Parts: sequence; structure tokens; C-alpha cells
Amino acid sequence: MKKSIKTTFEVESEEVLYTDQKTTCVDREFLETLKNRAAATKRKRIRLCVHANPDDALHEMLIVHHRDTYVPPHAHLNKSESFHMIEGALDIITFNENGTPKNIIPLSTNADDYLYYRLSDATFHTVIPRSEWVIFHETTNGPFRREETLFATFAPDNNADIDIQKRYLAKLRLFIGQHYAQQ
Repeated sequence: MKKSIKTTFEVESEEVLYTDQKTTCVDREFLETLKNRAAATKRKRIRLCVHANPDDALHEMLIVHHRDTYVPPHAHLNKSESFHMIEGALDIITFNENGTPKNIIPLSTNADDYLYYRLSDATFHTVIPRSEWVIFHETTNGPFRREETLFATFAPDNNADIDIQKRYLAKLRLFIGQHYAQQ
């Protein structure tokens, strides 16, 4: 069957694209396009927003992260978020206020992992890709207000030196490895 809808978008920034269509359909070929675009970004990540703008009440995004992507631990005020896996594998780590990891939530399309997760409170969390590429569908409530995202003081932020971010990411991966080895 011939596909009649081609996915098109507008570029908001290096890492953020917005669909410019009322109907958005995504196929495997377009996911490869997103991975290629993500590979060309500084932080090896990209998102396709399928909501119209940051003021929308519902935000839906296809998010692509490379294995080396660093997402600083953060919490969302007055928001929930959910992920539904499309491709690859990742771990979500939730933290206590002091930075001690609480839970590891394995997400992937594999039978042993969860396919879906939802976080409904202002818990600090981060995303750690396990596969070379990970793609997930994120849903959260809008509007987007940067000041409603709290970044943890116990971890490097997005502006920290890349080597500091890599060391912190390696520390989290070591924690994950030890956790899985104990099971």
C-alpha cells in the first residue's frame, strides 16, 4: 500500500522539530531520518514535537537519544510524564532529594522490560540509554514553562564540562550494572 502522508516539520532548534501537519504519521524511514539528525547534534539527541506549540495543554513528542546522551537529573513541577518505547532500550533512574538512586526502571521493546512508564510527581529522574539509539514517545501536560523543571543540584547540568557529564554518566551506569548483577 502506498503511503499518502509524508511527515514534514519545521526546525525550532538543532534539537527540536515541530510537525507542521494536522495529521502526523511516522514510519521506520522517518525514524532513521530522526536518528541521522540526532547524530549531527552536539548532544546527540532530537525531538519531534507533534503538538502545535509550547502553550498546548497536551505535549506529545518522539524523542531520539544516542547512547552517549546525557540528560541531567530533573523533576517537573505540577506535571506528569509518560514514555512508550518505540525502539531500543533505556533505564530510568529515580533519585531521593539528596541524589541517592531509588529505583531503576528498565524500558525497551524486549519481553523482560517495561514498554511503558508514567511518573506523576516531582521526583528527580534521568534517562540512561542502553542501546546505541533509543526512541520513545513522551507525553506530558503543557504548557511548557522552563521554570517548572527543577534540575538537581547533586548532578552536573547541561552546561557542565562534557568530561564531567561523562564521568557522572559512567557512575550511573556502574550503579545500574551493580543493580542488575545483584538480581
